Amino acid sequence: MRNRLSIYAALLLGLSGTLATSCKKDFLTKNPLNAISGETFWKNETDVNLALAGVYSRLQTGFSSYNKVYLDGYSDNAYDRFGYFGFNNMTTGVVNPTNVPGTFYDPPYQGIAACNFFLENVDKAPIGDATKKIYKAEVQFLRAHFYMELVQAFGDVVLYKKAPATVDAAKIPAAPKNEVLAFIHEDLDFAIATLPDTKYDGHAVKGSAMGLKVKAFLLQEKWSEAAGLAQQLITGGKFSLSPSYSGLFITSTQQNNPEILFSTRYLAPNNVHAGGEGLETEVGWYGSIGVYANLGDDYECTDGKSITESPLYNPAAPYANRDPRMDITLKLPGEKYINPDGTEFQHSDPVLTPYLMQKYLDMGHLPFTRGGASISTDQNIIHIRFADVLLMYAEAKNEASGPDPSVYDAIDQVRERAEVNMPPVDRLKYASKDALRQYIRHERRIELACEGHRYFDLKRWNKMAERLALVKNPAGAQLSYGEKNNVLPFPQGEIDKNPQLKQKQGYN
Repeated sequence: MRNRLSIYAALLLGLSGTLATSCKKDFLTKNPLNAISGETFWKNETDVNLALAGVYSRLQTGFSSYNKVYLDGYSDNAYDRFGYFGFNNMTTGVVNPTNVPGTFYDPPYQGIAACNFFLENVDKAPIGDATKKIYKAEVQFLRAHFYMELVQAFGDVVLYKKAPATVDAAKIPAAPKNEVLAFIHEDLDFAIATLPDTKYDGHAVKGSAMGLKVKAFLLQEKWSEAAGLAQQLITGGKFSLSPSYSGLFITSTQQNNPEILFSTRYLAPNNVHAGGEGLETEVGWYGSIGVYANLGDDYECTDGKSITESPLYNPAAPYANRDPRMDITLKLPGEKYINPDGTEFQHSDPVLTPYLMQKYLDMGHLPFTRGGASISTDQNIIHIRFADVLLMYAEAKNEASGPDPSVYDAIDQVRERAEVNMPPVDRLKYASKDALRQYIRHERRIELACEGHRYFDLKRWNKMAERLALVKNPAGAQLSYGEKNNVLPFPQGEIDKNPQLKQKQGYN
């Protein structure tokens, strides 16, 4: 799970690599086969579906997989206690070409290689042009997703619009960030124009591509464009908030959920998070993601006021009368998990932070153990959901033209979800653009906590240094962040292999 694969090998995987993890036509709702032969391929639509499944399977690696939740460990939200991805060093300022996680780099390029291979071969299949066009649109959406992962982490990156013919052909300089983003927009524009305008069912749809394009606009600070596109999604009627916040993260209530625009899908028993471990073993049993007090303190009381302002806050009972999302997202101090036999579940390791991550854990799978949770942990990992779209709209609209009723309404919809039922935004307190900006950022932190968004949000707001300076890790070390860390260094192995690839400034 944690090993790296050379990008050059990934780029030249070809048919066998693309299909090594392929499966039946219904890959997204059925369990995958272990392998498929490529000797007589691209002969019919079944072959195309197998190849498409192979592309989608690339989402089950890297930070598109269940590992996405660990990205909160590179922020002020959480602590990756076992250092799976090196964030314990990175959050204390030790970031260099030899310790940057290959997970940021290799899996997206493996996904891009699979996308390019599909796009360059699908025309061989004797199927109708209209059908083929939709297949291409799905894959171009996925390619845009993988490039977004890279550009958010590294800025300028090597851009492969087509698969290189040889290893030497793959050795090219990094393209400027704006050029990569322009290519992302090209792919997304084709996907938006081509994909069906329907609810999400595991295959990318028009709304999936629109949501990702909004994220790209935010990264570029194109506020008006982001707000306009998000507004189309909001009024389009294909997506809506789920009444249940907790149900978003449990397999049984993720199916056909109107809030999800795009996710990485799994299905037990054969297609779970990881062989032998997975999210419920790592997070549920080991307690691998500890959550800082800094995040816990940000949850409001049920009157919509902070714990420093609310008369409802009682230091003797600090978790009473709090935003319900707190108890759904975090395992609170003193909270007990009860096994089916009535005994109390025990974590395998001591708790090092005030809270543990609880979001995405299915209590119906207790007890979480390596032998139990590992064969049942198949929660789909959400990348874009409607609440995120509402908050992206609020942020973009506020930045473009300041507060207006539509901005407050978007935030209120998120807060007033049936299971959450928090009060609306205080219009008087948050009447200015600056004040409302801070509140929108607060609401994004609370709504999306432990979903892997915080790192990228803080980076694009240029707030990583400020926020990390407020936190110490369990060892008492002050978290820190340097300006150069806004872009990660290329892994040293890639620099060694590609003489055209120049290291990021400050990392030589």
